[in-house]
Amino acid sequence: MSAEQRRSLDAQLRTAAGEQEPPPSIEEMRSGFAALMGAFPLPSGVSRAPTSLGDRPAVRVEPEHPAQAGTILYFHGGSFILGSPATAMSITAQLVRRTGIRAISLDYRLAPEHPFPAAIHDGLAAYRELLASGVAPESIVFAGDSAGGGLSITTALAVRDAGLPLPAAIVAFSPGLDHTRSGESMQSKEGIDPFFTREAMRRTGELYLAGQDPAQPLLSPAVHADLRGLPPLLLQVGTNELLLDDSVRLADRARDAGVDVILDVTAGVPHVFQAYVDDLDEAAEALDRAALFIRQRVTGRG
Repeated sequence: MSAEQRRSLDAQLRTAAGEQEPPPSIEEMRSGFAALMGAFPLPSGVSRAPTSLGDRPAVRVEPEHPAQAGTILYFHGGSFILGSPATAMSITAQLVRRTGIRAISLDYRLAPEHPFPAAIHDGLAAYRELLASGVAPESIVFAGDSAGGGLSITTALAVRDAGLPLPAAIVAFSPGLDHTRSGESMQSKEGIDPFFTREAMRRTGELYLAGQDPAQPLLSPAVHADLRGLPPLLLQVGTNELLLDDSVRLADRARDAGVDVILDVTAGVPHVFQAYVDDLDEAAEALDRAALFIRQRVTGRG
């Protein structure tokens, strides 16, 4: 692990993430995010094809060699207002290459056109279709980054509350899990986080909330959700994140609720550091740990 790699990446991100005045429009934010995330290289040994799931567009990502049993249902990041399967394709493809398991990355609806809880409804519909098609729940893993990491958990809560069988496991990279923004790291990591500021998160959060109370389980599961019955969780987060305490508090509450949970914290790395496999040794190592977690828990036909 290289301290110099971490310092270099932090400097690059601070240069790229300078505040824009006036704040960009939604369309500008979406195009900029697509350009930024589209620059990440994809690993060899995987293929992609458009598909649909739960009446939403999706992308099927498969290993070029015969796939192992299982399905990763992937939720991209983007603060619930940005992104698509394409913007998370680097991480999605890395998981597929490392596990040998196919993934389906869901293009869920975005705010402000479709605020909370539209994305959760889309995740639940996608999972229902997988089950209806004969895919065994014990062969499915929910995974996601940032907002999508939070969505992997809130979709699982919706699955449980709908009386459906739960997936085998959940993997969440730097998940957003508290729209009340009450974690201590929201203050202590201000200025340390090279991506986010509290003010920027407030603005994007308001678009997703659309005036709704953030103090409810599917908006702030780290604080308000009953986590009993959830499948095993892997939460990966860096110490240089405003969202650090979202994962820390959810892990504490999940443990107290009898859920198997691994809180995997890496020092000195930024939000969704797993995307930087070409720049950061810790990124590849974290993805390897996530792949092992998935392979150890997937069983049954996928």
